[in-house]
Amino acid sequence: MVASRLISRALARPPAPRILKPSFSRSLAAVHPVTTTASDPVTKTSVLSNGLSVSSETIPGASTSTVGLWIDAGSRADADGASGTAHFLEHLAFKGTKSRSQTQLELEVENLGAHLNAYTSREQTVYYAKAFDKDVPQAVDILSDILQNSKLEESAIERERDVILREQEEVEKQYEEVVFDHLHSVAYQGYPLGNTILGPKEHINSISKPDLSGYISKNYTADRMVLVGAGSIEHDALVKLAEKNFASLPVSSNPIPLGGQAHAPTDFLGSEVRVRDDTMNTVNVAIAVEGVGWKSPDYWPMLVMQSIFGNWDRSLGASPLLSSKLSHIISSNNLANSYMSFSTSYSDTGLWGIYLVSENFLNLDDLLHFTLREWTRMSISPTLAEVERAKSQLKASLLLGLDGTTAIAEDIGRQMITTGKRYTPKEIERYVDSVTPADIQRVANKYLYDKDFALAALGRTEGLMDYNRIRADMSSMIF
Repeated sequence: MVASRLISRALARPPAPRILKPSFSRSLAAVHPVTTTASDPVTKTSVLSNGLSVSSETIPGASTSTVGLWIDAGSRADADGASGTAHFLEHLAFKGTKSRSQTQLELEVENLGAHLNAYTSREQTVYYAKAFDKDVPQAVDILSDILQNSKLEESAIERERDVILREQEEVEKQYEEVVFDHLHSVAYQGYPLGNTILGPKEHINSISKPDLSGYISKNYTADRMVLVGAGSIEHDALVKLAEKNFASLPVSSNPIPLGGQAHAPTDFLGSEVRVRDDTMNTVNVAIAVEGVGWKSPDYWPMLVMQSIFGNWDRSLGASPLLSSKLSHIISSNNLANSYMSFSTSYSDTGLWGIYLVSENFLNLDDLLHFTLREWTRMSISPTLAEVERAKSQLKASLLLGLDGTTAIAEDIGRQMITTGKRYTPKEIERYVDSVTPADIQRVANKYLYDKDFALAALGRTEGLMDYNRIRADMSSMIF
């Protein structure tokens, strides 16, 4: 949804493939020690007296910078009965502040030639800007203003209700998004992590200014934020801008260090939901076991195992050449149109699984059987060749995208929020390289073999086996 030519928002959903970008815990260093080299980029971090973290990476030769606020609060922090508040706030941030009207804000950004953006995920809210180096101070001032001084006018709130409802209608047309929302709802029943980011229609219609103000006062605190800069900006200059613009940010009554557990623990529940729609031409299924959080020492083996299965789409036309055994089975037997494996992590839990799209309704039993059979094989006989291939593909996916100031800022912000530290690309490469077939076998036994799963299906679901039959099939695999 675009608010103006230069001010836009993006509803944050894990991108395809669904592997969240690298984040680590300090404990990983004890598992696989790594050392930095002189050629590694340097991320500097400082902490202001109010607890605000400031992290930056100066890129030699850059003439622009991306600066932004990463906040350790998303839809998971919404109050009971007001889910969708975090996303609602993101919309209102661009509707004017105490010193800038919406028109003034848009003109100021346009005159700078800058880009201002924001997004909300289940655990984070992000506001960032990309500008020429000379305009970075003004960009930080704008970010500070919209974060701390949004007017939250009743008229703007009422206007945005309709905008968000239209956005919800668009999301509901995207089958993948609908299925993953359902997957969260059944896997995390009764917990905020199971709610959608936009919230249900009744909450969108009832969210009020007190709800929005209460969310800000509870979650927009200095100890839960990091100001990130990547590009031409120097670290000392960014720290001075932080001191000038964010020194008055409040501190929570119970400060939690970045990377700490800011949410109540969530329990995973093996369960399912099926939404039958015979007007659709496909059945769309997501099946997942409980995965790992950002700080788990099993984070990297789980990502490598996800990469072993990879993604496949018959429209690509190269399926016989793919080295994933699952893709060969599915393509040669015409069991599905496409599939996408995913490993989604949160602070204390995760979802590891696969998303399948098929129009072969008569062979859905075979599709799930062979998929789960391959999962089980990982706990018995992962091969060195497929592990090495997966490691190469994972490194390419994670590292080749760090080619601009916005991508680097995103990498820094995500890692700082989730772990309190940013690791370099070289360190990421060494962590991935350290994964062995024995590690894959171990995590497969721990998280996949004979485990309860969550399942969400949409479309022509009549051909899917009963949950208990799938579960029994999963536990009786023989090789």
